[in-house]
Amino acid sequence: MASCVRVWLNRTYAENVFFMDQVRKNPSDRAVEIHATHGDPDSPVLAAADTAELEPEGLSPAAYVEYALAQCARRGIDVFVPRLHQGAIVAHRAEFEAAGTALLAPPPEAVAVFHDKVIAYEAVQAIGVPVPPWWRVRAADELVHAVDELEARGHRACFKPASGAGGVGFRVITRVPFSLTQLNGFPSPYVPLDLVLEAVRQAEEPVDWLVMPVLEQPEVSVDCLTGPDNRVRLAVGRTKNGRRRGFTVHERWLEPARRIAEGFGLHHLSNIQFRMFGERPVLMDVNTRPAGGLHQLSLCGVNAPWAAVRLALGDDPGEMSPPFLGQDYSVVSGPRPLRPMSVPQQRTDVPADIPVPALSGVPAPAVPAVPRAAADSGQVRA
Repeated sequence: MASCVRVWLNRTYAENVFFMDQVRKNPSDRAVEIHATHGDPDSPVLAAADTAELEPEGLSPAAYVEYALAQCARRGIDVFVPRLHQGAIVAHRAEFEAAGTALLAPPPEAVAVFHDKVIAYEAVQAIGVPVPPWWRVRAADELVHAVDELEARGHRACFKPASGAGGVGFRVITRVPFSLTQLNGFPSPYVPLDLVLEAVRQAEEPVDWLVMPVLEQPEVSVDCLTGPDNRVRLAVGRTKNGRRRGFTVHERWLEPARRIAEGFGLHHLSNIQFRMFGERPVLMDVNTRPAGGLHQLSLCGVNAPWAAVRLALGDDPGEMSPPFLGQDYSVVSGPRPLRPMSVPQQRTDVPADIPVPALSGVPAPAVPAVPRAAADSGQVRA
């Protein structure tokens, strides 16, 4: 009988509760236990995990690697899916492998390329993947120049941090003066240019923005599963046009995604996003991690999280394609249970005196969670 697979997700997005669900409900009927850590005691991923701990705050990347290695040794982690400090962690892949832990993440060179959007655009452009026009902006006069150039070409200008994820910091530039119009209704991404310039001039540190035209829909996010041999095993596009979502395997989206995933060695799970610039798709962003919407591929009969875990463990799933494309759908929010207490309870089946290595002088919080059986029966869940 195959042994239980122990998977750890560190400080990840709330949507990855669905990633966890799919790994547990795997078509191999393999037993899985999931460990989760987070800085927020009310994160849904802590509630969804079999065991959970609060992460220590304020660790440097190097100290966090020590913390992660200690977690893997203490918890017997087979597969680690890192989000926080991904770059620092993958740089120490050999140390994790020595501890018996496989990293479900690309090599450090690939993570470094796509950490900075400017470097990423230059790199993918060099292999023939179209990108939109862009300017790197660090000062007010550079911002004015970029906006003037875009508007002269008939485009609306927008900006976002040169490094970042999840759409944080994305804004659309407008010349309309600030008025009650901006205060009526829901907040919008539109910001008047004069206010942005004033904020940039008064800032103590220079900004680091990518300024580009507002790209048009549809948006297509291609989820890729790539092996350590740089060969894509699975590529499926998820389309978004307003509320309407759907799926595509059209080569106009998949071919450039494969070129990026294979050309830069985006091993395991990545998400490559495109939008329209005029009549052609252009690259919008590349995520070197599982996308929050990855679970939606289940509507196409695909369990991508489990295929990735198998690949990380050396059990190659081979080339995969969806047996069908699911119907169009929309995304709505729903409730997920949280732990009723802010401090996780001690598991009854784990000795309380398990030694935890020192982490550069930072004590690790001893906060493992209750077993899933207790959690499912309505008791405290971590």
